[in-house]
Amino acid sequence: MTIEIESFNARWLKAWSEKDVERLVGFYAPDTLYFDPQTPHGLNGRDALRAYLTQLFGATPAMRYDPHETWATPTGFCGRWYCVVGDDPAAAPSLRGFDLVEIVNGQISRNEVYVHALTPPPACWPRNATCRRASAPR
Repeated sequence: MTIEIESFNARWLKAWSEKDVERLVGFYAPDTLYFDPQTPHGLNGRDALRAYLTQLFGATPAMRYDPHETWATPTGFCGRWYCVVGDDPAAAPSLRGFDLVEIVNGQISRNEVYVHALTPPPACWPRNATCRRASAPR
């Protein structure tokens, strides 16, 4: 099964932003493996992920995940995102991360999340600006 990764990633991050546990869990395979900084040993299966997300979303403020770039991999994609914490639509992102995503039959079979804090906001904010990449040394 072929998926359009940019569209898939945007819909998936929207479910994260909306803290929609059931819609979000629907992106994942029944036997999914999930890893993030709070679950370094991972979660196995939708039920464990559902319980984790319910607790996580209940304990965190509003968070808006904005997709930035995606890269296809042999088994899925890697997607970089920026995250604005709080309800201010004009706020600069305070987090940047990426997800390594493996897809089987159109569902996420493995998701590894890597994230770090941004201080100050990145050069590519606001969202319509282009990130500045340093030239490689010669």
